[in-house]
Amino acid sequence: MVAKTLFGFEEILAKEIRNLGGGNVVEGVRSVSFEGDTGFMYKANLCLRTAIKVLKPIHSFSVRDERELYKKIYAMDWTAFLSVSKTFAIDTTVKSDNFTHSLYVSQKAKDAIVDKFRDTEGARPSVDVKHPDIRINIHIQKDQCNISLDSSGRSLHQRGYRVATNIAPINEVLAAGLLLLSGWDGQCDFLDPMCGSGTMLIEAGMIACNIPANINRKEFAFEKWDDFDEELFEKIVDSALNKTREFYHKIVGYDKAPSAIRKANDNIESANLAEYITVERKNFFDTEKFTEKHLHMVFNPPYGERLDRSDLDSDFDIEAFYGDIGNTLKRQYPGTDAWFITSNLEALKYVGLRPSRKIKVFNSQLESKLVKYVMYAGSKRTKFQNKTED
Repeated sequence: MVAKTLFGFEEILAKEIRNLGGGNVVEGVRSVSFEGDTGFMYKANLCLRTAIKVLKPIHSFSVRDERELYKKIYAMDWTAFLSVSKTFAIDTTVKSDNFTHSLYVSQKAKDAIVDKFRDTEGARPSVDVKHPDIRINIHIQKDQCNISLDSSGRSLHQRGYRVATNIAPINEVLAAGLLLLSGWDGQCDFLDPMCGSGTMLIEAGMIACNIPANINRKEFAFEKWDDFDEELFEKIVDSALNKTREFYHKIVGYDKAPSAIRKANDNIESANLAEYITVERKNFFDTEKFTEKHLHMVFNPPYGERLDRSDLDSDFDIEAFYGDIGNTLKRQYPGTDAWFITSNLEALKYVGLRPSRKIKVFNSQLESKLVKYVMYAGSKRTKFQNKTED
């Protein structure tokens, strides 16, 4: 199988797959290949936090032009996966000099499949791009074509808990990946000081409690396959839920906007995490650390290229904003590991603190950095002196 992911998440996705029990795990670019049985395919869809799709390859061949593509797809035995009574859709990705338009490849593949059914069955299956019974994935890299069944259906970032959204909400897979990259494991208190509609808080809560990432989804594509084993799937769901754990710390979110607080609370309630997460209407720059213990902070500042300028205050000053982030961390948040993502790399200069780590990631199409600032309790010099004395 192949699990698709976002750039920069390949290593953590591979680790997730190994931890679930996948075999022969190999990292690619925005993908990880692995081996497993049918039950593991169900489990991967249910539990993987950083996967966007789980694909089951069914055929591969070399191809140089559209005629050869049509001929080789026509030659496949499609009755093993599809029937005239079922609907299908095709998603295509091309990275080839011979094929430059993914929609054209999808059209040629569709023609080959329906022509084969007409010639052998006397009738053809229909196309349904929105909610098909079978979703086929075609990937052409140079002259190599891989045909897969999409076992996920809608992208796995659509967890099913989000009932309300804010402006430019963070993708759930992106949020989970940032949390895992930051080392969040639920063993201390957590803060998202600019929480928006609550996605980071919810993903942090699900990681802390080891709740399956996609437990709230209404369906997966494999549930419409002829060989779907409902009893096996129910056993896997029960097994995953039996591995959840209790969380003994605090997960807190702040936001200035009343509308964001309402939306965050709605989403948290939808995710069944209200007992673990508290959301408060506060301006981060007017707050101080709520615990004397270590604090883990991950956030997605609401300003940057991902928002239209019309969404910003007319007097918004990006330099002052990032400066306020640095000052607040420095003065009010000792004993904190603070991580945030930004696509405004120039603005990082105004934080006024030296990041201890920078990790390249993508927020949608925007190249971004996940940066870490370690705020020591007391001065850094004192910390190291104490360590030396010990």
